[in-house]
Amino acid sequence: MRVELPFLSDDQAQGLSNLLSRRTLLGVSAAAGGLLATPLQAFAQADGTGTSPGAPGEAEITVDQARTAPIPIAIPSFGPGLGEQITGVIAADLESTGLFTVLPGAPGAPDFAALKGQGARAVVTGSASGSSSARVEMRLWNVLTGQQIQGTAYTASAANWRRIAHTIADVIYERMLGEKGYFDTRIAYIARTGPRHHQITRLAIMDQDGANAHTLTSGQWLTLTPRFNPVRDQIAFMSYANNRPRVYTFDLASGRQQMLGEFSGISFAPRFSPDGNQVVLSATRGGGSDIFIVDLASGAKRQITSSGAIDTSPCFSPDGSQIVFNSDRGGSPQLYIMSASGGGVRRISYGHGSYGSPVWSPRGDQIAFTRIANGRFSLGVMMPDGTGERILTEGFTVESPTFCPNGRVIAFCRQSAAGAGGAGFSSGIGTIDITGFHERPIRTATGASDPAWSPLRG
Repeated sequence: MRVELPFLSDDQAQGLSNLLSRRTLLGVSAAAGGLLATPLQAFAQADGTGTSPGAPGEAEITVDQARTAPIPIAIPSFGPGLGEQITGVIAADLESTGLFTVLPGAPGAPDFAALKGQGARAVVTGSASGSSSARVEMRLWNVLTGQQIQGTAYTASAANWRRIAHTIADVIYERMLGEKGYFDTRIAYIARTGPRHHQITRLAIMDQDGANAHTLTSGQWLTLTPRFNPVRDQIAFMSYANNRPRVYTFDLASGRQQMLGEFSGISFAPRFSPDGNQVVLSATRGGGSDIFIVDLASGAKRQITSSGAIDTSPCFSPDGSQIVFNSDRGGSPQLYIMSASGGGVRRISYGHGSYGSPVWSPRGDQIAFTRIANGRFSLGVMMPDGTGERILTEGFTVESPTFCPNGRVIAFCRQSAAGAGGAGFSSGIGTIDITGFHERPIRTATGASDPAWSPLRG
């Protein structure tokens, strides 16, 4: 059973729909889904030698190689105004990975001899024009061979220039490293305001780099643990609305919320199935909690654990066949894996301390977790069979790991200790590579917690 609670007025819901709908974010051409991408042929160089587009093929540089020696890439300005803004976002996206070193360069046809002298491995040239509608051209060149690797012209609403820039950065990342980028994505999170002992929490969303942040709920009720649907513009989260803690869904296209299922106790810790059609969650029962799967279309729920313990924080594997979860059935909170039907439960965590917040990598090869030992939090990863445990970062509180779509980076919440009256407390979102490499804060995401990374936007 799903109960609709219209926390937002119709006008507010329509405003959110216009602002956040996937269909309107780049809406300049309904026939092409808004963002038009046109291939560009290579042009002749100043020395009279023509070049042809390079074949897609295999990337020459692996991510592991780039970690050791970041790729030097020159990104001259795409022009004044809009062009300069787009250039800045592309450069910031690539530098944020720690896998690229951005170099200056002269606009126009690339001078490969000069670029080689700078040590550049690749160069991006481009231009931007337009007012209400923007046309952005980009070309990616291999400096060593003088060949064009990629040439594309993008046309979209000028108001959405940041998405064009993120899309270009994704193309560069993929062509240079041989795997999908993750820049044209968003992060849902909990925005926190007010004193430490009485914070107002709101469901919020931002671009992965912290831009375009918006709150989605009013802050009237405590709100926690947002999770993205992997195939639709939808978020599941926990809300204390009307003082009845329950899991809700939030539709980003309409701005409307619905309670998910009816439980006698509290429902919490939601995550979507890989196909986006179900939500796995926990619901309290006496002094413990069980794990349920709720069908989004029918509202039917199915209980899959009944251990008598606290079973919580469930997360599907990418293929939907297994679920990792946290349980104290063995005496302390540890990580367990079971089939999606609830059978074959086995423990996978055996390190020192208590484990929680497991989340499966989109690649299926690792599970991220938080661990508490000796009063201190750690964030780490292990293989699905429990081997290969590695701690990536530690702190007073580091929690809520969430993978980017290609599985290379984890976003998480870092909080500091509070002094008397809550003084000195801070809560923010940061990112770290899965090797423990290149930890950095999302500087605009202060007063934030509970991050959840979206899939790539369509």
